[in-house]
Amino acid sequence: MIRGYKGEITMRKILLMSAAALAVAGVTGQAFAADMPVRTPRPAYKAPYAAPIYNWQGFYVGIAGGYGWGNSEHTSAGASSGEFDVDGWLVGGTMGYNWQQGAGVFGIEADISWTNMNGGNGGGALGFPVRTELDWLSTVRARAGFVADASLFYVTGGAAFGDVEARGGVARGSDWQTGWTVGAGIETMLGQGWTTKLEYLYVDLGDSNLYTNGAAVNVENTNHIVRVGLNYKF
Repeated sequence: MIRGYKGEITMRKILLMSAAALAVAGVTGQAFAADMPVRTPRPAYKAPYAAPIYNWQGFYVGIAGGYGWGNSEHTSAGASSGEFDVDGWLVGGTMGYNWQQGAGVFGIEADISWTNMNGGNGGGALGFPVRTELDWLSTVRARAGFVADASLFYVTGGAAFGDVEARGGVARGSDWQTGWTVGAGIETMLGQGWTTKLEYLYVDLGDSNLYTNGAAVNVENTNHIVRVGLNYKF
């Protein structure tokens, strides 16, 4: 009986000592963990911001208007009126199509505008007053450019056609002169298919014999055009 009792006491001591050791170990572990530096989580990687490339591809129509100025000259049998100024307003319609590859845009555009560009002088060596009027102007051009944010910067060039009327003294005549044009512009998206543009064109309509006043009179016409436009892209 005594031995059994002692064995029971010994077992209790062992259990109590084990529990005490576990408690001490737990407190020590917590203290050790509290002393360890806290690791800050690494921020998630964010890809650099890339600006969206706007879609310019497709067919569009619009209106355009502005101001033009330039020079004209009448010559006949070696005599010349000398160059004189022509200027005036123009307004008309535009249509075209763009193809896009990444930020690059290539397109074709055609337009026709009514104008009241005109001017004249006393005729110089010709001996009679002269006048030139540009009644209609049309161009068919290629466009090439690049997109930056919501804007398209482009250069353009192609053929130009003008309905030119000329007068010298009491004689007069008219014809569609054919020439060329080059220029540049910027077009910006407004949203929901609408765009607006600012454009410059240099137009050389060449020369042709438009009337006869004793001899055939050759009329030359060159112009600078600045216009704004509003387009809708389908």
